[in-house]
Amino acid sequence: MDIDNEESLSGEDPATELARLAQETIESQSETMDPVQARIRCQRVIDLYAQGVIQEARDNFHAALVLLYGELQSHYDLARMFARRGAALGDARSWTVQAMAWDRLLILQRKPQRFGTQIFKKGGTWTLGDVDPHVSDTERALYAVPPLFVQQQRVEQLQRQGNIEE
Repeated sequence: MDIDNEESLSGEDPATELARLAQETIESQSETMDPVQARIRCQRVIDLYAQGVIQEARDNFHAALVLLYGELQSHYDLARMFARRGAALGDARSWTVQAMAWDRLLILQRKPQRFGTQIFKKGGTWTLGDVDPHVSDTERALYAVPPLFVQQQRVEQLQRQGNIEE
């Protein structure tokens, strides 16, 4: 079977394959992440994009979700693009993924997050890092992102859990 046509080597149509890749991406977050598998999933999404088969709202959402867990600026740029397309085509979940990809891109560029969606460890402490103070909770709500104080409460909860586990 030719990989360039609309079915993968596994016989899946692109929509099914994207849904599977997104599910694998989500499941990999609860395990020790395998960067090699993440790269393979990201590359497969890029290949499907090059074939022009990512068209539907749901497919754009799944593509964005996979690339959100990439590691390159190009992955985050593409995740934002797919999320914007998914949102424009009616997939409401895509708004949040768009905000998350935007924040990941900003963190990679060593700039403050816009929405405060990314929680990470810095020096052994959970943090949101710097967040743009000019972005309102109303704007966050437009992207289905919780208010900043809720995100900060989540950081504090993670820190308490970390202290208990140590």
